[in-house]
Amino acid sequence: MSRVRKVGLIGWGAIGRIVGSAVAAGEVPGAELVGIVDNRPLGDAVPAPQLTVEQALESCDLIVEAAGQGVVREWGEAILASGTDLLVASTGALTDEELSKKLLASGPGRVYFTGGAVGGLDLLQAVRAMGPLNEIRLTTTKLPSTLEQPWMNGELLAAMRSATEPVEVMRGTARDVPVRFPKSTNVAASVALAVGNLDAVQVSVIADPAAVHTSHVLEASGAHGSYRFEMRHLPDAVNPATSQVVPYAVLRSLAALAGRPGQIL
Repeated sequence: MSRVRKVGLIGWGAIGRIVGSAVAAGEVPGAELVGIVDNRPLGDAVPAPQLTVEQALESCDLIVEAAGQGVVREWGEAILASGTDLLVASTGALTDEELSKKLLASGPGRVYFTGGAVGGLDLLQAVRAMGPLNEIRLTTTKLPSTLEQPWMNGELLAAMRSATEPVEVMRGTARDVPVRFPKSTNVAASVALAVGNLDAVQVSVIADPAAVHTSHVLEASGAHGSYRFEMRHLPDAVNPATSQVVPYAVLRSLAALAGRPGQIL
């Protein structure tokens, strides 16, 4: 019989609540929620005990990160060094190549990544095995309020807040953009992980006051073909910076790690 994965969840926010509640309710066969790590007191209204990271590592064999890039930077190596596997939702942390190399080389725990709000990554990984992709473009469009950042100057903020049509707020590579939008552009880092090159992915971030949906348009081409994927998601009602689908992408990845049959891998 397959062993049950003892799951520790870091983060009880918009993503963590859905993931943790589903695991606690037995909706992911082969996974058991052992504890929740969060820097806020959660009280009794959670489906598992609140733990520190150290306590979670003593009782879990899989940690699910759902709390932001900072968690990956601070705890990633320690989690893997303890022999615990790590499922990362905040892939933007991996734009730090030094950190990425350390995590991929650490062990005996294994690090895994979820694609979050973007599709087509499995196909791009397969295409990459045949040869490099020549051109990869990602255009992300969100509501202006979800894209405001402390580094923005007054002119850009005013343009975003008064916009009546789409405004490009940043253009760069997958190395640069997720650092500037740590809660909004993990998709760019996920694409870069799939194609194996942060600098090859050209990213445009658009603020659109009429954006009912968050959209990601991914286009790639190479010697073996051309590919285009367009995703349009409703934003999460609690945290509009993320899409409603993200926790369900995490659950899909968790189900695969727990050995649920019938998964597309």
